[in-house]
Amino acid sequence: MTMAQETPPTEPKVIAEAQAQAPPAALNFDMETIDGQLVNLAEKYQGKVVLLVNVASRCGLTPQYEQLEALYSKHADQGLAIVGVPCNQFLSQEPGTAAEIQEFCKRKYGVSFDLMAKVNVKSNKPGQCPLYEFLTSEDTNPGFAGNISWNFEKFVISRSGEVVGRFGPRTKPDAVEVVSAIETELAK
Repeated sequence: MTMAQETPPTEPKVIAEAQAQAPPAALNFDMETIDGQLVNLAEKYQGKVVLLVNVASRCGLTPQYEQLEALYSKHADQGLAIVGVPCNQFLSQEPGTAAEIQEFCKRKYGVSFDLMAKVNVKSNKPGQCPLYEFLTSEDTNPGFAGNISWNFEKFVISRSGEVVGRFGPRTKPDAVEVVSAIETELAK
């Protein structure tokens, strides 16, 4: 009779290496850039603090692009990435093509932060972008879940890829609470 071999316990170093290589949950998605390039968010933004914002060009809140760009200019060298995600689900306020959106953002607001391709962010419609499915689900993002209410909803994602803040559309990017959340994460 042979005895079953016991599996040796996994060494802590191996476990730590596996955890270090695991992509951050909130960034573990592929998306298309406004230029049509497929990008893995975990690879592109690993180690950065990310402010993710669903945007629109014909919204009363569109002037927030100016504040987003100022925030990006001020903190990009410290590791801040701002990611604009165009969406046309709120009163069709982002009807343009990728080229039109990009041109508008550059010309009108001097946007230099990253823009993704237009997606669906609302959970009550078919075809919701997987990233927004994650962000709005109570199962995957319990502290910050809930439907996207309008254009310019903001999520702050830490350097380790965890959602650490969510701010409504009317909360401006330069509001004290948004800047504080970002600066706290940048200091880590």
